[in-house]
Amino acid sequence: QVQLVESGGGLVQAGGSLRLSCAVSGRSISSHTMGWFRQAPRKEREFVAAISWNGGNTLYSPSVKGRFTISRHIAGNTMALQMDSLKPEDTAVYYCARDRHPDRVGLTPGDYAYWGQGTQVTVSS
Repeated sequence: QVQLVESGGGLVQAGGSLRLSCAVSGRSISSHTMGWFRQAPRKEREFVAAISWNGGNTLYSPSVKGRFTISRHIAGNTMALQMDSLKPEDTAVYYCARDRHPDRVGLTPGDYAYWGQGTQVTVSS
């Protein structure tokens, strides 16, 4: 059974930084694409970033590209999302997830089979 647990959320002022972490258990983090999604109140869950199974390919939403960086630590079986230059519109619950398939990079929530419980990120103006 694959389990994902996020941590690192919190309250930060606009322009600040946060680092989210996702701990994976039950399967190696290098077996599938891993992704980050977010969901703001009254909005649909949206794609933020993803890293391919071999770490060779990363994708970002245009709204976060250049400000967020996705990475993973194979030995620790963890994934991270470094978020810089945060804006109030980044406020949301952030989720880590694992793709259903091992050899693609999914961009929609339906592409992902396993999810963490989410961590709240609030950016004040």
